[in-house]
Amino acid sequence: MEEKILTKDKLKEKVFKVSTFKPAIKRTKPHKHGGYYELIFLSQGEGFHWIESQHFRLSPPDLYFMKPDQMHCWQFTDIPKGYVLLFRDSMLDPIREAPLLGLIHQLKAVTRISLPGNFDLEPTFQGMLHEYEHPTPYASEIILGHLRTLFALLLKFSPQQKLNGAIGQTPSAIYQKFTELLNEMGNGKNLNVGDFAEKLGTSVQNLNAICKKHGNRSTSQHVTSQLLLEAKRNILHTDMTLNELADFLGFNDASYFVKFFKKHTGQTPYQFRQNYLG
Repeated sequence: MEEKILTKDKLKEKVFKVSTFKPAIKRTKPHKHGGYYELIFLSQGEGFHWIESQHFRLSPPDLYFMKPDQMHCWQFTDIPKGYVLLFRDSMLDPIREAPLLGLIHQLKAVTRISLPGNFDLEPTFQGMLHEYEHPTPYASEIILGHLRTLFALLLKFSPQQKLNGAIGQTPSAIYQKFTELLNEMGNGKNLNVGDFAEKLGTSVQNLNAICKKHGNRSTSQHVTSQLLLEAKRNILHTDMTLNELADFLGFNDASYFVKFFKKHTGQTPYQFRQNYLG
């Protein structure tokens, strides 16, 4: 019998909920969230996020804005940390909260927002979480105030247009497109710093500066991180042999791949698999 895509309702009768992200390495099945928005802020973690047909490599700090009934699933390769915020349209009075509804409407075309590495959203989410868990007579107004601030900040950092490869694009747009290219290129045979710079219409030096500013790491460190993520993903979720995986990731032989993996994780591929899968 054909398996249907599950629709979850984490709100039940509520109109709002905020919580910390579950700190667990997991892989979820594709599912939908029925009738409410979901705002996911990740301050750390590694892995992948699928939203409908889009495939994102996690690059914290980043944020995902899920609309009602969108389908998504996760695959983590490291412990995630962050917050999940759920709310329904019915929470917002169409007259009193017209400015907030306007901000939300402007973000409806945005799925992912990559935040600057030095930008901290945690106080905003912590403020909402405190009011949610310890409500006072003014809790709803305080939460709405945080929401107005949050969505205004998200618009500040959201991409206003798709990057077309021209040098004149903003650094934040170049960085977002760079992370998208990391996903699209997929494996080590294609990961070359010079290739990225050429595709983005910029220099290797400028791309490196942008990566350091917006991702707190050099371009080559991002590339290494991508290699490790691809390696972890396939170690945990495929039956590839070491030779097959080394070839897939662009290493000359399995022994070189094992040395690379142990240098950056402190474990051999076998030890990594045993620790997470038992």
